[in-house]
Amino acid sequence: MRMGNVVSKEQVTDALKTVRGPDLEGNIVELGMVSDIFISDGKVYFSLTVPAERAKELEPLRMAAERVVKAISGVKGAMVALTADKKPGASQPAARPAAAAPAHSHSHGHAHDHGHGHSHTHAPAAAPARPGKAGIPGIHAIVAVASGKGGVGKSTTAVNLALALKANGLRVGILDADIYGPSMPRLLKISGRPTQLEGKIIKPMENYGIKVMSMGFLVDEDVAMIWRGPMVQSALMQMLREVAWGDLDVLVVDMPPGTGDAQLTMAQQVPLAGAVIVSTPQDLALIDARKAVTMFRKVEVPLLGVVENMSYFIAPDTGKRYDIFGHGGARAEAGRINVPFLGEIPLTMAIRELSDAGTPIVVSEPDGPQAVAYREIARSVWDQVSGAAQKAAPAMIFE
Repeated sequence: MRMGNVVSKEQVTDALKTVRGPDLEGNIVELGMVSDIFISDGKVYFSLTVPAERAKELEPLRMAAERVVKAISGVKGAMVALTADKKPGASQPAARPAAAAPAHSHSHGHAHDHGHGHSHTHAPAAAPARPGKAGIPGIHAIVAVASGKGGVGKSTTAVNLALALKANGLRVGILDADIYGPSMPRLLKISGRPTQLEGKIIKPMENYGIKVMSMGFLVDEDVAMIWRGPMVQSALMQMLREVAWGDLDVLVVDMPPGTGDAQLTMAQQVPLAGAVIVSTPQDLALIDARKAVTMFRKVEVPLLGVVENMSYFIAPDTGKRYDIFGHGGARAEAGRINVPFLGEIPLTMAIRELSDAGTPIVVSEPDGPQAVAYREIARSVWDQVSGAAQKAAPAMIFE
């Protein structure tokens, strides 16, 4: 039997009893807010159930719970999520038909379809860019990755989706549109400043075979960005249109979290082929995910689907599956609001640790189950985007 400082659930529970509940009443354990606690290899996983309407103000509670657990001797890491039980009888938005009729597209041999054959997508067909949205020369399709709130792993999903599209044989770029919290330099382990070419055009940075542009390359990480809306809009348009992207099959845009002015500007100004919404299984995140879905529908951007991130947990020591943060909420919600469900990404420390180290899981563990899941999502996204582009092209008929 291996001896050593093994962390027990009792130790974790005792530590969590020191965290006061909302409004400083009782403690989070006695209030019944703590889910089942899972411990594997010194790493602790659990969730806190909070009222959905108080989620933002109770983020410090989540941080306090994570902090006291990390302070326990023998704990190597902690992952804590906020979840919310949906109130009984909560009203559901009626399922709305998508902007276009469902397309059972059979895309035959697109130039860059690299052997993915017939794409049988049941998603709304992506409409061609509407008048007033000038395309970017050389870029075949622009895909937004968005979320209704922060903390759901949107940027990690965006970078792994981009790398999965590349692994599937496509030419890919990624635009970090999160002006206030750019994460691509760290996620892709890129440092330094981009060089300027003739005519004030910027040469994008590059790693792992994908081209990257981010405000993080232009502004030091510790500089607080205090920009008003028009400045943000101008910066985004410059990073999109004044960068030498070259010929790309897909440009993935990592959108800022939420549904504010910056997000609306991107959705209105950029000729998006479609949007991918990232959510977690909890109802809390799904409430916000619906806001993102509504925003894209209002500006007539096709919804390529929902990705359920942190979907379930696979214990690294036993391989057993645990649904410690709830499960299936995003799939059920996607069906209810008539948006395709793209897939589930399990919760693992590896995804987070590899992302923080700048070696995303799709490139560091390309044959692992997580990378396979991202590649399947990438294939579904590309099938929809390329199929829609073909349908939008004029047909030549010979009699």
